[in-house]
Amino acid sequence: MTNGLWWASGETILRRSMMMAQGTCSIAEYQLMVAEKVVATQQSMLALMTGGTTEAVVAPYLRAARANAKRLRTKR
Repeated sequence: MTNGLWWASGETILRRSMMMAQGTCSIAEYQLMVAEKVVATQQSMLALMTGGTTEAVVAPYLRAARANAKRLRTKR
């Protein structure tokens, strides 16, 4: 699970960094960067406070990173 998070996050960071460097990163994408982290943190904290497993705590971040990597992969 950690390995999957590492790869998906790395790909997302790389793709977004390229968009920023090329000046093609939209305001909506910047807003999404913040909003998705807020949601993932809320979900993760809820899992933590309700006695969730490590996997349950990490899962929101993994889902978001995978979804972003897939979405950004197709965005050209």
